[in-house]
Amino acid sequence: QVQLVESGGGLVQAGGSLRLSCAASGRTFSRNAMGWFRQAPGKDREFVSTISWSGGTSYADSVKGRFTISRDNPKNTVYLQMNSLKPEDTAVYYCASAFLGSAAVVASSYNYWGQGTQVTVSS
Repeated sequence: QVQLVESGGGLVQAGGSLRLSCAASGRTFSRNAMGWFRQAPGKDREFVSTISWSGGTSYADSVKGRFTISRDNPKNTVYLQMNSLKPEDTAVYYCASAFLGSAAVVASSYNYWGQGTQVTVSS
């Protein structure tokens, strides 16, 4: 069983930055792929970024060049650094963990999910 707890969300003005953290329990963290997804009101959950067990990354086109995903295996934590935030980035951001170690962009590839953290970007 893996438990994921997100933190770091909040209210920020457009152009600002936030860093999300996701603390994971479980001994298999270092072998799992980790991902960030988001869901805006009235919209489907969408892929944001993923990082494989070995550090390979992938990003949605909408965040490429602005967001950076990283992981600290000794701390069982994955991060999402979000810069140059836009109002359209407003959403609940979810952390997810996949037994499949390779980076995954599809939500169904993930086995565990956090409760989410709200990010609101004002214009």
